[in-house]
Amino acid sequence: MTDALRKSPLDIRHRELGAKMTPFGGWDMPLQYSSVIDEHLACRGGAVVFDVSHLGTLLVSGPDAFDALQATLSNDLRRINVGRAQYTHLLDPHDAHVVDDIIVWWVRDEEFLVMPNASNTDRVVRALREHSLMTINSSLDRPLDFGLRDTTSERCVLALQGPTARELAAAIAEEIATVPRFGVAPFVWNGIPAIAAGTGYTGEDGIEVQVPADRALQLWDAVIQAGFTPAGLGARDTLRLEAGLPLHGHDLGPGITPLNAGLGWVVGWDKPAFSGHVALRAQREEGVAEKLVGLTIAGRQPPRADYEVLSNGAVVGRVSSGNFSPVLGCGVALAFVTTEALDVGHGAFHINMRGKLVAATRVPLPFVSRS
Repeated sequence: MTDALRKSPLDIRHRELGAKMTPFGGWDMPLQYSSVIDEHLACRGGAVVFDVSHLGTLLVSGPDAFDALQATLSNDLRRINVGRAQYTHLLDPHDAHVVDDIIVWWVRDEEFLVMPNASNTDRVVRALREHSLMTINSSLDRPLDFGLRDTTSERCVLALQGPTARELAAAIAEEIATVPRFGVAPFVWNGIPAIAAGTGYTGEDGIEVQVPADRALQLWDAVIQAGFTPAGLGARDTLRLEAGLPLHGHDLGPGITPLNAGLGWVVGWDKPAFSGHVALRAQREEGVAEKLVGLTIAGRQPPRADYEVLSNGAVVGRVSSGNFSPVLGCGVALAFVTTEALDVGHGAFHINMRGKLVAATRVPLPFVSRS
């Protein structure tokens, strides 16, 4: 099974550092190097580097690339311009559930990098190709003219995250240190074509850097030499949870729309059409039956996905993501709870922790703000 997994261009470095490897989205990726808590706290208090080469990368280019993305994805690219990045969703055309959550880097006039989750790259490719035969959101009277190429295997992506990430990155390249939040900056580093983007998935300030796969080791070595601590997927998950950021397959997926997840801002409501827009507009008119909320419990025991949430003795929801928060020192959970139970006047919440009801407190998100 391990032989069938895709490997990062940095696989040799992860193993040299003694990383504990794990299958994730069809890739063999580092779960941790020292410990999840140590790597988590290193990000909150300093700077870490994640290998995120398992994320997909699709090069969408050509005269109608903008129209193809507008017609397919939920957010409105008119809100940004060249040199910016945008968080967006691919929605199911029938019920508007989130098929994938995606970052789009607008690199040049007719060139976009679309970055889906590892296991969803093929779904996003199919959706975009379907729209090459349509003109849902275009004034054109012909099929859209754009190129689409999966470049995942051709590049490596590192995420440099933490309050001192930019300070350390300045020793590598000024372009990395100065790219603005949600900015996108192509540059050349030691003769290597690279792209920096002010994006990340930890709640901290940070940058993601892409270089060709055959030059990945050079960038990794420079990052480690600059003082970044290697961190794995374990810390990436606890960090994003503390920051209240959703994880596809848990907080986003079948049965969950952007409105259920509290992400209505990811929708370009002024666009005439996009995949799933009819069902999503209907849900906005009717109101949602469940909403994603944050819950905390006392003690170190972590709430887990699919644990029941109760109010007044009745099941009113379920945990979608949960874990121990190293910063808060207690269990935290994202949970879908009925809107009725969230109304004023309902009793306190409890989480069914394997047969034991544990009191839970609803709190605003994020659980932990940027350092």
